[in-house]
Amino acid sequence: MKKILILLACVLSFTVAETEFAEPKPAIDNPRQLVFGIPSGDVKEINRILSTVNNVMKFYRPENTEVVIVAYGQGLKSLLKKGDADVRKRIEALMTYDVEFIACGNTMRTLHIEKKDLLDDIGFATAGIVEIIERQLRGYTYAQP
Repeated sequence: MKKILILLACVLSFTVAETEFAEPKPAIDNPRQLVFGIPSGDVKEINRILSTVNNVMKFYRPENTEVVIVAYGQGLKSLLKKGDADVRKRIEALMTYDVEFIACGNTMRTLHIEKKDLLDDIGFATAGIVEIIERQLRGYTYAQP
């Protein structure tokens, strides 16, 4: 009985803290602008990043976010039509919520990947890391899961 009371006291002592929104609060006319990078070709790592994006969008709601995901290095393989089927489905699902995916042109040249090899509706940048930097300078927050 004593153990149960101690356990109950411990559970009750934990309080759930609500996240307090910074001003201005996220809204349709003032969305949270976020940029993520996919630098790794490791499927577990890619899925972790995609899960993080999904969680962020659930929290803020899709209409209150502008999310950009830049794939570079081995991470560019996540955008291949012939890539991992589960990753491809997750990317296509995020695209239905207007998540923008951008492929690194430098990596495409290095890995000999052509635009036709990539999923439809992918954006392109000369250099992926520069795209991330420029997005930050335009007010996007770089989020690293």
